[in-house]
Amino acid sequence: MITKAILKINPNAEVLVSGNDINQITWLNGTTPISKADIEAKMVEVQTEYDAKQYQRDRAAEYPSMADQLDDIYHNGIDAWKATIKTTKDKYPKWVI
Repeated sequence: MITKAILKINPNAEVLVSGNDINQITWLNGTTPISKADIEAKMVEVQTEYDAKQYQRDRAAEYPSMADQLDDIYHNGIDAWKATIKTTKDKYPKWVI
């Protein structure tokens, strides 16, 4: 998470983080250090983005394999395939209100 946050701030950063500890950052090859406060703020943003995409991970785990989906299309047509996929999409909606 720390490295992801750093790379969101500076995609060219070269850094080593020991033990996933924000106090154990080694900046490499002349990378300008980023303040811990900026890294921590970006970590919150990265976690929020990750959490917001939970539905994608849930759907991916439940969708049939690509081979099974293509077989479904071949044997049952696009509309039947759409119905199969819609079941999973409905189970894990993008926006939960």
